[in-house]
Amino acid sequence: MVLTRQFFIYYRKLDRSKSVSLALSICLLILYCEVIVYYLVILQCTWPEINRGLEGDGTIDPPDERLPLRMMLLADTHLLGPKTGNWFDKLRREWQMYRAFQTAMLIHKPDAVAFLGDIFDEGHFSDDWQFKRYMERFYDLFYVPEGTRVLTAVGNHDVGFHYRMFRHFTERFDSGFNTSSVQLTVLNGNIFVTINSMAMHGDGCNFCQEAEYRLDRLSKMMQCSQGQATTAKQCERMGNLPGYSRPILLQHFPLYRTSDASCTEPDAAPAPEKHVKFREKWECLSKAATRKLLRKLKPRVAFSGHTHHGCLVVHEDDIPEWTLPSFSWRNKNNPSFALAVFTPTNFSVNKCYLPLESTVINTYVLGTAACVVGWYIVFLWYIVFFFSHAAKS
Repeated sequence: MVLTRQFFIYYRKLDRSKSVSLALSICLLILYCEVIVYYLVILQCTWPEINRGLEGDGTIDPPDERLPLRMMLLADTHLLGPKTGNWFDKLRREWQMYRAFQTAMLIHKPDAVAFLGDIFDEGHFSDDWQFKRYMERFYDLFYVPEGTRVLTAVGNHDVGFHYRMFRHFTERFDSGFNTSSVQLTVLNGNIFVTINSMAMHGDGCNFCQEAEYRLDRLSKMMQCSQGQATTAKQCERMGNLPGYSRPILLQHFPLYRTSDASCTEPDAAPAPEKHVKFREKWECLSKAATRKLLRKLKPRVAFSGHTHHGCLVVHEDDIPEWTLPSFSWRNKNNPSFALAVFTPTNFSVNKCYLPLESTVINTYVLGTAACVVGWYIVFLWYIVFFFSHAAKS
């Protein structure tokens, strides 16, 4: 009777200790899966190296233009709206993107960040109040330090596909992000051109006419900066750029390609999806729009999103295009982003991969099981130890 009473006294003490230790173990597991793992994975990615000495033509850039611009690029964040996703789905995805983005900003400290469209999942269905809330959430999740430039391309989920792209939707997006259908931005001597992909249909609609006008004007400005204009008077009207360098093209839709069949990136589309044919103006730009952009802008590199999968393709005149996957784990088990370094005549790109959601889930399951099993093993060991000690007594 005395032995039984002593056992239960020690058992209650052990049970309290076990409960505290188990709760502490679960908290540490959550801390690892929700914070620490992002640091461990993102720290493995570094800025690419770039040759800032002699360039391709054997000349040396002026000192003020040789300062490299470090840019982080991501696509398809798809912030959920009021119609899709439950509260937990929204909370979970936004925390993942917030933690990944802010960890990358803290570690890599880019000079500029580019968002390649589909920032919102329901921008094309949102009224003005909902869109205002969307903007507030965007700046809460993806805030950047003062002095960091933000470039934004519009996506079809932000304002709608071409057939339902209303003027009011494009104007509020352009106003919120200080952009336009064809936007020129010069950073450290590097020319960035941000395109509204849905305005590249070339069917004579108001959006298309405005975009084509801006594109033609920008093309002539670049010609003037290279001394290739037909008349000096034309350049006086257009104005000159501070200095010419082949532009970097940023847009939501990829340039024309038949499918993802040639994509070999680790975050490329799964095998069954790779061979699905792309529809022009839906999964990618049309052949005509692609030719027009390449001919008028002559970009040295292009970046896009939209497909939710990663891809690297090389277009005519050896122009590489990186299509970045969705930054949201709702759309991709293995999201990623890009780190790019630019000078006016050179560039280099690294892909940075984020924690696999399947790995995080497995860590939760195995970690929780290990905690529970571990403490039951401790409990069984205590019973054996107690009774063996009592028997000797």
